[in-house]
Amino acid sequence: MSQIQNEKKSRALEKAIAKRIRSKRVEQGWTLDQLAKATGLSKGYLSQIENDDKTPTLGTLTKIAFGLGLDAISLITGEKTEQTQEKLSIGRVKDRQPITHTGAAPSSIYESFAFTKSDRFMDAYIVTVSNEFNPKPLMHEGQEIIFALEGTTEFYYDGQTYIIEAGDAMYFDSNRPHMSRSIGPKPAKVLMVFCNPIRGE
Repeated sequence: MSQIQNEKKSRALEKAIAKRIRSKRVEQGWTLDQLAKATGLSKGYLSQIENDDKTPTLGTLTKIAFGLGLDAISLITGEKTEQTQEKLSIGRVKDRQPITHTGAAPSSIYESFAFTKSDRFMDAYIVTVSNEFNPKPLMHEGQEIIFALEGTTEFYYDGQTYIIEAGDAMYFDSNRPHMSRSIGPKPAKVLMVFCNPIRGE
């Protein structure tokens, strides 16, 4: 797929996500003020997301989904996911949900495996890292843990770059600019975990 085709696909996905967020909010009878309170995001920022003026990161989408009592995957794909209230959720390899992260490099692949637990406080993904940096650094509230599973990753964080090998781990504040790319002979894979916000009253 060419770069132009990738860009068109990414823009179409961004527009669809913006439409879904507004639709789900209105469906629940919520105002932007109520969604802002539930997510900890500003009303103005949420309005920009709904109007497709801002592209939300995966962390931001998770906050919005959690605030609305939904799953981030349902906002991204438009498909309803089955959730349970069970104390234990096992993410089988065959059941992983691949998703497209609009803020990441087009060839990055995110696979969610914790989506079946509806009352979770964390979201976890196996990420196959692109060999290109994101179009622009990611920035969102919260903290992340990344554990390198395979390959070599160049990680950019707040003006500096770090080389991460399999077995290395990082724990960082995600409100600073960050992004990564695979620099080895084969794509790097990492486990990425970040916390959901606590839903507002």
